[in-house]
Amino acid sequence: MDKQQEYVLRSVEERDIRFIRLWFTDVLGILKSVAIAPAELENAFDEGIGFDGSAVEGLTRVYEADMLAKPDPSTFQILPWRGERQGAARMFCDIYTPDGEPALSDPRQVLKRTLDKASKLGFSFYTHPEIEFYLFKPLEEGKLPKPIDQAGYFDNVPRGTAHEFRRTAITMLENMGISVEFSHHEAGPGQNEIDLRYADALQMADNIMTFRMVVKEVALEQGLFASFMPKPLATGPGSGMHTHMSLFEGDRNAFFEAGAPHQLSPVARQFMAGILKHAPEITAITNQYVNSYKRLWGGAEAPSYVCWGSNNRSALVRIPTHKPGKGQSTRVEYRAMDSAANPYLSFAVMLAAGLKGIEDGLVLPDGAEDDVWELSNSERRAMGYEPLPASLSDAVDIMERSELVAETLGERVFDFVLRNKRAEWDAYRAQVTPYELEQYLPVL
Repeated sequence: MDKQQEYVLRSVEERDIRFIRLWFTDVLGILKSVAIAPAELENAFDEGIGFDGSAVEGLTRVYEADMLAKPDPSTFQILPWRGERQGAARMFCDIYTPDGEPALSDPRQVLKRTLDKASKLGFSFYTHPEIEFYLFKPLEEGKLPKPIDQAGYFDNVPRGTAHEFRRTAITMLENMGISVEFSHHEAGPGQNEIDLRYADALQMADNIMTFRMVVKEVALEQGLFASFMPKPLATGPGSGMHTHMSLFEGDRNAFFEAGAPHQLSPVARQFMAGILKHAPEITAITNQYVNSYKRLWGGAEAPSYVCWGSNNRSALVRIPTHKPGKGQSTRVEYRAMDSAANPYLSFAVMLAAGLKGIEDGLVLPDGAEDDVWELSNSERRAMGYEPLPASLSDAVDIMERSELVAETLGERVFDFVLRNKRAEWDAYRAQVTPYELEQYLPVL
């Protein structure tokens, strides 16, 4: 038994932990949980906990249903929303087949495989997400959601509900070892943003899953409802998860080169070129729902065209300005990903796209200096700004032809995503919406 496992067993005994929740996600990024008693913990480390994988979206087929969840002791944290009597803790799990092989369909394993590929090239991958979400009053059946306030970007609302919410949520996150960098009210009514401090991509994906749970728990405690839906309000901005990325070689930021344009090294420029080339192919992963495309094509600073810019918020890829002497902070921001994405799969395909750019020595095109939304279609075409997919159907069609995404996800996950998203699109397009009834029923 390793030291981390011993630490967990000792902590469970000393802190009187009664339930250990083992967490993992399905292919869509929905959190799954099974609780075990402390007496079962040592066996869980050694052999894993068996469960029916065929009952979990995309995990396995019915005729090979048995799967094992093995907890990762490095992810052990006590759940602070259980009150003063600390009675529960959680660990994330890796999923294995009964013969001890990593499950090809486990999203966490997909990301691990891609990180291993980066490691063989000498790189470690760090991310830093800006996570947007909406806070609503309790939902009423048959009625539109009501935001908790009518505030806007960076507004300071005296005695505002969102202040107390963010304070409580951040305290809870930091109690679980998740560092927060910024928090503020976003542009939409009831919309908030909390930015997590950078971490390696696997830890960050775990942190994002924990973040969503914490936000929803705090909202329920305060009589509110939190949603990470990409575009919950037709007249409000969508909720994105702008993600800052950097590659490190040991302790050195591989994206930084002093004196170069925008301080970007050749590795950074090739990484960006790879992201831009493959952006349409990965969009069905970073923007996985029908509703995601109402954000991407709804304006309000959501990117719609494939281009990059220095500090240009209309571009898909942005180079944030860092303070002089802070070369280690050099990074690339990808602005398409939304708050409902599966972070494990999204980080995997974004990293794979960037690494492909490095491996192929791709040349970064000229940056966009104009507001891309204000250009005409012919101007965008002349500048080579390709549009992102306009719908989930378009995104899935493009992804289906992508060798990069197929290789990164593996055959099992790739096939499931294709089937699941086509079914979602078919169900969506069969709907007769209130808009259609209002628009056409009286006159046709």
